[in-house]
Amino acid sequence: MQASEGATGLRERKKRRTRDALIRSALELFADHGYEGTTVDEIAAAADVSQRTFFRYFANKEEVALSVQEMVESHFFAAVCERPAAESPLTALRAAVLSSWDTIEEAIQSVVPLELHVRTFQMIQSTPQLLAAHLRRSMELEDRLTREIARREGLTEQDPRPRILVAAFSGVMRANGKLWAEVADGDMSGLKRATAGYLDQIGPALAENWRS
Repeated sequence: MQASEGATGLRERKKRRTRDALIRSALELFADHGYEGTTVDEIAAAADVSQRTFFRYFANKEEVALSVQEMVESHFFAAVCERPAAESPLTALRAAVLSSWDTIEEAIQSVVPLELHVRTFQMIQSTPQLLAAHLRRSMELEDRLTREIARREGLTEQDPRPRILVAAFSGVMRANGKLWAEVADGDMSGLKRATAGYLDQIGPALAENWRS
């Protein structure tokens, strides 16, 4: 039994290494030659695998281009689900972002350097096809967050408050991410500070008289 479990573990590690090699090769090629200027064959060759192997892991270029961003979003959602039930919804969202920062950074760097992740994020923002796909996936994440907040608070799907809160939170995160992409050099600590500052403005922006 132990030998079988060891063999299964070895296969999974090999699959993970192959997937990570494809991601890194793809993102490096995208950074050097552009998204449109890179083919699946070139990605497979750079990772030293066949085209058939590429398609075992990814359906297309779009999927591999967004793979690290998807990993980050999944990591964040898991952190939200783990927040204490006594926390208010906004506190839980803010704490999930900040408390999971180090592990998110480690997860990114286990696949690609932070500098390459930054360049990929910039590429997504400037490539219409990728930006549209990224926004579509962001909307799907917002739906999941809305359902999770409603569940935590014991609310029905008809209650608008979870969706309004998630929309405000997501808007702040997009604005902060866009700003970071324009000026960042991979400084994740700077992004963390900026994110905390932006999130701390949600309450005052909604509640205060700006002219006072």
